[in-house]
Order: sequence, then structure tokens, then C-alpha cells
Amino acid sequence: MTIQLKGRIDSSNAAETEQNINLQIGGSTDELVVDASELEYISSAGLRIILRLKKANPTTKVINCSSEIYEIFDMTGFTEMMDISKAYRKLSVEGCEVIGEGANGKVYRTDPDTIVKVYKNPDSLDEIHKERELARKAFVMGIPTAIPYDVVQVGDLYGSVFELLNAKSFAKLLAETGDYDTLAKQSIDILKTIHSTVLKEGELPSKKQESLGWAEYVKEYLPAEIGEKIVKLFNEIPESNNMLHGDYHIKNIMRQGDENLLIDMDTLSVGHPVYEWSQMYLAYLGFSETDPEDVMRFLGITREISEKFWNSSLKYYFDGMDSAFVEQAVIMARIIGYVRLLRRTIKRSPEKKDVIENCTKQLCELVPKTDKLYF
Repeated sequence: MTIQLKGRIDSSNAAETEQNINLQIGGSTDELVVDASELEYISSAGLRIILRLKKANPTTKVINCSSEIYEIFDMTGFTEMMDISKAYRKLSVEGCEVIGEGANGKVYRTDPDTIVKVYKNPDSLDEIHKERELARKAFVMGIPTAIPYDVVQVGDLYGSVFELLNAKSFAKLLAETGDYDTLAKQSIDILKTIHSTVLKEGELPSKKQESLGWAEYVKEYLPAEIGEKIVKLFNEIPESNNMLHGDYHIKNIMRQGDENLLIDMDTLSVGHPVYEWSQMYLAYLGFSETDPEDVMRFLGITREISEKFWNSSLKYYFDGMDSAFVEQAVIMARIIGYVRLLRRTIKRSPEKKDVIENCTKQLCELVPKTDKLYF
């Protein structure tokens, strides 16, 4: 239930205001939201109304406070007692350059210094705040991360604002320069920093636990011996507390001056690096196996350049390993990638028969070639 406050609430109208609020609430025990977007002033008499509402209904929260109203709540200690949030600055992205798009949101450049990631889910505020906390956690642990500094409202949606002074994504740099080898090395330098970061138990979600669901789901859509072996192999991947980005590709690495920074930190998790490589394989090669233009639409580069970037990435990450080891690592990553893609396609886009058939075919060919999915 939402109660809208308007104008001024002081000793002259506090009693009448409280009576009206109680009439609206009646005997309801629903979560109570007090919308302060049109509240201009609240005195101590008004604050006592909020306090009584909180005591009667512990779930009561106040939203959309102006800076002035929020300061009153903050100075009087209300922000420590209950959930009170400021109004979100409204922002238009009409006519702005789109510099990236993923499953969760679209990224716009609103001016030379600023980008905003607009989430596609209108109920994304919890997700946005979670990503901000994950970005801060990664930054504190030494990961070169762009931290969002503001949350804005874009139409009916919400977004995170980043200050990236004239930054360019690695995707754009690669399209402009074609220097796949240098950019791959820099990309892998960051990736190794991520993977060498070890967290405490339970600090981030386990990628293994998530992936077990993929394996169990696709089992029913594969030949019995293949499906059963996949579930067995997924179960045998060791648990690990090494950090994973979860959506690591050249559109999520930005160069600002001489510094390279990561964005899109909402997919942070922990697990074996093979999970990261499975997602990277899909981004650089897997998605375009049935649609050669996919990599151009997604990353803005040709499939040929994307394949060269992939091969250079392997070279720098597995430096010192022989070719047979790297070949097996790629097979492992591809199997996990195809399982993930097969599940997603069956659930979200079952009409894409070519993708389903390709994943099934690849899994039937690759699964017999390995007895483990970790290196």
C-alpha cells in the first residue's frame, strides 16, 4: 500500500494528516510505502506520524525524498531506524550513442564524460544496488573497476551512471585499430588479476552451483549417455573461491586514458576459471557459429578478427602450456558453453532450432573427448 504525502506537514495539520492516513490504511497489514516525492516540508509533528506508522507496521519505508526532506530524516536519525531513500534524478537518453547492450541492460554515452547503463527490468533497483556493492568490493580487492556513482530514472526504467572521461571500449578500439594481439594481452592481464583474487566462503555466488542447474536441465534434451556424462562431469568440477567476472568480453573493458577499467560487475561470482572461458568462447565464437553476423552486431568486429583475438587470449593466458593442454582446455570451455547456450535457447527462444541443433551436435562430438571439465 502506498501513501502519498504532499505539501507541508507541521503542527497545524499533523492530526488531520494522520487521521487521513489511518483511514486509507484501515486494517491492512500490507507492506506500507510512504511516497514523499511531493512533500515540501515535515516538522517534528510530521516525523512523529512516520514513527507511529513504523511501530504499527515494521515494513514501512519512505521513498522519493527530495534532498531537503532526506536531510531532515537523516539529521533526526530516521535513516538509521528505517528504510528511507532519495528521489532518483531523471535522465533522458534520447539521441544518445548506444555503446553496448547485454541481456540485462543497454549502455549509453550521455556526454563525453559520462555513460549510463539502463536496466531492462523496471524492477531493477535491488539489482542496481547489488551491482554497485559488487563493484566496490572488486575495487577494494584491487580489480580495476569503474564504480557507478549515481542511480537515475530513465522513463519507467532505472540506470547506473559511470564517469568515464572519453573512455572507449576494447571493442571500439579493436574495430578502429585491428590490434588484436596488444588488446588481447591487456585483456588477459586484467583477467589474471581477477582469477588470482580469492574470496572468503560465501562472499559471492558459486558458479558451480548455478552450472549444475544447466547440466540437469539439458540432460533431458540429449542422448542419454551424453546427458548423464555431462551431469557427472559438471558435478566433478572442483569448488573454488577464485573470483570470476562472469561476462568477460571486449565490450566490458573500457580504456580511459592509460587505464583499463571493467564495467558490468553484476555477474561477479566464484569458481573455476573454465566457467569464464566458456562464456568468453560464446561471446567471441560460439554465438556466431549459426549466425556469422552475430559477432559484428554484438562486438562490432568481424568474426575473423574475433577469432584472432580469441587465439591471442589463449596464448597469453596459457603461456608456457603445450598445445595439447590448451586444446583440451578449449574443449572443456566449449562443452560448458554449449550446455549453457542450449539451456538458454530452449527456455527463451525455442524457435531457434539451428542453435539447438548446433549445440546438440557439438556436445555429442566433444563430450566423448574428455573425462573432466577442469584444467
